[in-house]
Amino acid sequence: MLNPLRAAVYGGWLAGEVIRGALRIGADVVTPGLRMSPAIVELPLHCETDLEISTMASSITITPGTITVGIAPRTGHAPPTLYVHAIYGHDRDEVIAELRVMERHLLVMTRGRSGSDRAMEVEPS
Repeated sequence: MLNPLRAAVYGGWLAGEVIRGALRIGADVVTPGLRMSPAIVELPLHCETDLEISTMASSITITPGTITVGIAPRTGHAPPTLYVHAIYGHDRDEVIAELRVMERHLLVMTRGRSGSDRAMEVEPS
């Protein structure tokens, strides 16, 4: 069962990310010389349940500057994978690092701190 307090904390954190993304895009639009460099990145997930995967995809999509464009289900030993279009994708490793932060916050909400730490120990491949 989802802990309402952890869900509220995640919602507050996500609202902050939405505001941060909107401010970044707004600043880029009103200043000369766009810094946008769109890219699609592949993100193998630590998320396992349908709730975790769909919440992660939705969280990415509501955050300005990113949108989930595809979801590949778990196949064999391959983890579920999201394909994410990022407006600021010039550094793919940075985009993935920011998405991993989001995933960690999400897993804390669904599994608690210790469950999140265990899930994030090994990078999915």
